[in-house]
Amino acid sequence: MNENAMRLPPFRDVTVGGLLSSLADALPDHEALVYSHDGLRWSFRELEEEARRIACGLIGRGVGPGDRVAVWATNVPEWIVLQFALAKIGAILVTVNTSLRAREVAYLLRQSESSTLVTIRGFKGVDYLEELRAGGIIGSNRSAGFPHLARVIFIGEDCPAGLAPYAELRTAGAAVGGTEVDRLESAVGLDDVINMQYTSGTTGFPKGVMLSSRNIVNNGYWLGRGLAYTPADRLCLCVPLFHCFGCVIGVLGAYTHGACLCPVESFDPRRVLETIERERCTALYGVPTMFLAELEDPAFDRFDLRSLRTGIMAGALCPEPLMRRVIETMHLPEMTIAYGLTETSPGLTQTPRDASLEQRTQTVGRVLPETEIRIVDPATGEEAAVGAKGELWARGYAVMKGYYSMPEQTAAAITQDGWLRSGDQALIDAAGNVRITGRVKDMIIRGGENIAPKEIEDVLRGHPAVADVSVYGVRSDFFGEEVAAAVRLRPGASIDASAIAGFCSGRLARFKVPRYVRFVDGFPMTASGKIQKFRLREAHERELETAPRQPDTPGAPS
Repeated sequence: MNENAMRLPPFRDVTVGGLLSSLADALPDHEALVYSHDGLRWSFRELEEEARRIACGLIGRGVGPGDRVAVWATNVPEWIVLQFALAKIGAILVTVNTSLRAREVAYLLRQSESSTLVTIRGFKGVDYLEELRAGGIIGSNRSAGFPHLARVIFIGEDCPAGLAPYAELRTAGAAVGGTEVDRLESAVGLDDVINMQYTSGTTGFPKGVMLSSRNIVNNGYWLGRGLAYTPADRLCLCVPLFHCFGCVIGVLGAYTHGACLCPVESFDPRRVLETIERERCTALYGVPTMFLAELEDPAFDRFDLRSLRTGIMAGALCPEPLMRRVIETMHLPEMTIAYGLTETSPGLTQTPRDASLEQRTQTVGRVLPETEIRIVDPATGEEAAVGAKGELWARGYAVMKGYYSMPEQTAAAITQDGWLRSGDQALIDAAGNVRITGRVKDMIIRGGENIAPKEIEDVLRGHPAVADVSVYGVRSDFFGEEVAAAVRLRPGASIDASAIAGFCSGRLARFKVPRYVRFVDGFPMTASGKIQKFRLREAHERELETAPRQPDTPGAPS
């Protein structure tokens, strides 16, 4: 029995696996996980039993401490079970964005050296099994490029030949026994890597962010404390579990305080509203576009949302009119704003629950406890004065252990004395509020998704008609930013914008496909020969201001 057994939450300074064990001891009959549309209702004791059962099955299938296990699935119940089952045996959960395509998944599996992939049939029109076949990951054309991948486990009915059914994990570990799980769990340390999340970088090559239990459990604890969570709270979790927003701020933020999770398998505004009303949820998360979609659902007025109290909005600054509607119309008076990076587990700052409208719409709040931040002048390396802009640096327990198998990139991101360079331009005002003012790094953030321009540029340079390309972000009322591409064609070549988007669609996740394409004869350059993306962005945004207004809503890129 771990050191927190028989104590009531909140819990911190425990491993991910130990957190669930503590909850099962302290709140055995308290509802932990509810999928009301599927009729699933597990108490903390039942969730612990299921996680241990699956942990035994994974051991029986050959998964052991330190193994990387990639999970490519929506917010299905198995995802949360795996988060704890893998942690109990010391295996490392590798999260996979549900929008990725074959090329991207193949890179992730190779770079992470994953021994196991757990997947579902597909999502939003993308057949995962076809993508895996196309990538040479499964099937008769399996490539030799995946020497570490020993098994693919399938969640769902009618498991394809050659894949292992997830359901059989419940019986595969019968010969293993709980004592082996106990032995492995007791050997897992607070600072052992337990989770890897892939984040895009300016190089265009996604990097595996290595996170420990100390990183993510304690970060969830502080964010949950900022929301004043107790076991009486119920979180409608509609952000994806593959993202830190879901599996850390969501799962661990709630569970460190004994709150119940009511996940939605994939974001659908009507399903969110139904879940809140049915389960009397007290908290709700999302990026601004999600809250707008919920408010604009045609049936919004039919739902009783008066149980709501608090939540977190992140991913982009929220316009004041939208925040006012969230607070007043959605009954979320204690809505908070949070900011962070995957590399910081992710939370760095949060607004108070009683913050002013200005604080919630113009700032990202104040630094969380046990974390330091500073604003550094990139030209001098010196700390900037109060109110002056510079690059935001962070230090403390939340900073990642590094990028997997990328020592040079790790050294470039973290100074010798432990400061993480965020790449975000920011200032800290006299009241201690952080304001994000731009980015030092060349990154697009669309609806909370980080997008590396170079990754898209590399794909487009593979088109026979494209001589060169520069990808950048332009302002979007709905997503914060949209992807735009300036394309220079080869002499005599002819192609339209829809063909450019179509070429990307089969090779990149949908959210990375350029919404806007401009054909140019050349690029604005610096004296040293570098493309001035800010000039491309400025010129493009001027054009968009004078062009006929197009609906800035979710949908296929135009």
